[in-house]
Amino acid sequence: MSGHAYDHGHTLAGWVGVAVATAGGTVTGLGVISWRPGIWLGLAVTAAAVLITWAMHLTGWGKAPGLRPVTERGLRVRDGAARAGHPDCLGCALAGRRGTPARPGPASGPGVPAARTGSPADLAS
Repeated sequence: MSGHAYDHGHTLAGWVGVAVATAGGTVTGLGVISWRPGIWLGLAVTAAAVLITWAMHLTGWGKAPGLRPVTERGLRVRDGAARAGHPDCLGCALAGRRGTPARPGPASGPGVPAARTGSPADLAS
């Protein structure tokens, strides 16, 4: 893809989900213009696209966007963190996989100096 370290999460689960949803939208459109049972069939296929994408994400074929080494960015590379769950991922949370939350930044407390603000004259005194 590109030389950036940030991976946008283009995965096999995403591509398959989009392909199935496109087919469902096409069948729904045909149902609207001519074939009435196509409306319900197309909506069912579109709903199946959501379930297929979710299942593929849970099995490791879907990755969250983020920083990732080049060896883990490929379309055919499974995500090893999927078994434990991704932090802040609705799909993983619905499946009961919570993941480890991202570390919060440094807390301000007695051992952490406060940020200095004001003019240079205020800082000199």
